[in-house]
Amino acid sequence: MFDTACPSAESPFRIADKWGGMVVLCLEAGPRRFTELRVPLRRVAPKVLTETLRSLERDGFITRTVFDENPPHVEYALTPLGRSLLPAIEACREWGFANLENMREARDRYDGTGGPEAA
Repeated sequence: MFDTACPSAESPFRIADKWGGMVVLCLEAGPRRFTELRVPLRRVAPKVLTETLRSLERDGFITRTVFDENPPHVEYALTPLGRSLLPAIEACREWGFANLENMREARDRYDGTGGPEAA
């Protein structure tokens, strides 16, 4: 059932991690510097943001361009592959918006019963 040769084993699940999709959305309007990404992503630690950017770059979703200026700076931008994620992320956001109340109610019911241990 879960063949290790299946392409889904290589799929970009990291965009569903806590910050990957948000970084992609932050780059939708164009390239940004690390410090510019820190503004909308103020809750992410710099180390975690760096790791997320490296992962997205490794998978080909973003590019990292170093400008040889004084002082030097780096910009991150979406690649065409990264841009192709935007419709999928939007679909997930729409689903979440449409189902948020149902999820909250389910969590409240679960938490109110003590979870699976109470059964």
